[in-house]
Amino acid sequence: MFAPVASQSLYSRLLPARLRALPFPLMAWFGGRWLLLASLVGALAGTASAGFLVGLEWVTKWRELHPWALALLPLGGLLVGLAYHRFGNRVVKGNNLILDEIHAPSEVIPLRMVPLVLGGTLLTHLFGGSAGREGTAVQMGAALADQLTRWLPPRERRLLLIAGMSAGFASVFGTPLAGAVFGLEVFLLGSVRYEAILPSFLAAVVADVVTRAWGVGHTSYPTLAAVPLTAAGLGATLLA
Repeated sequence: MFAPVASQSLYSRLLPARLRALPFPLMAWFGGRWLLLASLVGALAGTASAGFLVGLEWVTKWRELHPWALALLPLGGLLVGLAYHRFGNRVVKGNNLILDEIHAPSEVIPLRMVPLVLGGTLLTHLFGGSAGREGTAVQMGAALADQLTRWLPPRERRLLLIAGMSAGFASVFGTPLAGAVFGLEVFLLGSVRYEAILPSFLAAVVADVVTRAWGVGHTSYPTLAAVPLTAAGLGATLLA
């Protein structure tokens, strides 16, 4: 007897009141519109991540064949810094710019964020530097998604930005569920916008499928054997 109440509560959270009040044809049109937008975001992010992963594999193999390239790391850092200084402007804020646009929308994220973060990450890896792939994928996904929001109201723009981040994370690691949760929770400081769940999950799944459709694989990490729990090991851990 309590199931309908719980179901209605979840339904209310997933679908805002302003949408539930619409006639069914309009509600169906709105749902189809978001289905298209989220799928398009996923396709864009998945394609960008596929190119990124291919490039990352190439620069890594090249560096391993040419160890002397490590000596050029300072030069690589200089080139990346100059590129951001010359063309970065707002883009230099990286993930913080995405956060700002989610919480206080003002301007569309410049599309140049995509080539800047992509080129900067690949150049860093080419010369042996350390740069995480998740930040690159998230920024590319959000920047590409935001190009579709120019005619959307701020509330819907936020949802599409979240979907873009989810798609970027999911496609670069091959983890659609983790990508959806990442976009929903991590970048919203622990809170969840329930109405963003479906667009984010759909974008994440489509992005992962598109990346794999390009024939791009993901890094496999071996499972480590469980470390036995002993008093000596626990004591050493506490002291560390």
